[in-house]
Amino acid sequence: QAQLVESGGGLVQPGGSLRVACAASGIPMSAYAMRWYRKAPGQEREWVATISRAGKETYVDAVKGRFTISRDNDKNMAFLQMKSLKSEDTAIYYCNALQGVTSLWGQGIQVTVSS
Repeated sequence: QAQLVESGGGLVQPGGSLRVACAASGIPMSAYAMRWYRKAPGQEREWVATISRAGKETYVDAVKGRFTISRDNDKNMAFLQMKSLKSEDTAIYYCNALQGVTSLWGQGIQVTVSS
């Protein structure tokens, strides 16, 4: 059964760093584009970053220069490294695997940026 599981969230102070991870099982992650989304309280879910099967990275403007998406196909894992975190980055972060019309979602993990 295909499954995505996020880990690594938590509480961090403004200006701090955090890395969230996404472990894929039941699928060959190398065949999927991997994406991160987030949903802040009272807001719609927002796309954050994508890494293509070939490794091309794209980001929403709000995180450019601060966040880095990566993947390790051998370990079937994707990552989102977050630096210079701001309070407005507080959200539930979701991992997504996309291949054609197939879209898989993780359960999400909370990231809270607060002093």
